[in-house]
Amino acid sequence: MLLMFPLGLFTMAVLFDLATVLGAPHLIGTLAYWNIVAGLVGGLLAALAAGVDAFGAHDPKAARISFLSLLMDFAVLILFAVLTLMRIRSPDRAADPGLLVVELVGLVLAGFGAWYGGRFGDPYAPMVRLQRRPPVPQN
Repeated sequence: MLLMFPLGLFTMAVLFDLATVLGAPHLIGTLAYWNIVAGLVGGLLAALAAGVDAFGAHDPKAARISFLSLLMDFAVLILFAVLTLMRIRSPDRAADPGLLVVELVGLVLAGFGAWYGGRFGDPYAPMVRLQRRPPVPQN
């Protein structure tokens, strides 16, 4: 549940940066920058909780999946942290089209990481299973 807050902030930052690239006022780019900063803070809290879950997993399969999800979360956090550091150079903190493309890649990776961790992280979650049907008796 903690992951949804930073994911929403990163999504809003990408939308604000898209609006800035398309001609919105530079204030929108500054809002995007601060959304990324808040998303990084929330993402660190979410990664801390995911780390506790990963280290506390008793099932080896669940531990492996939790660690992979945690690595994806950290990759997203590092990517957005680098984007934040690159935006400090500009006075209005707005992103150029190149940074917007990198933000989109980070957002896709974050979405996949959230899906992967939520779908497969819980070994007791209901999953779609292929069931074999008994053979039909022949007359």
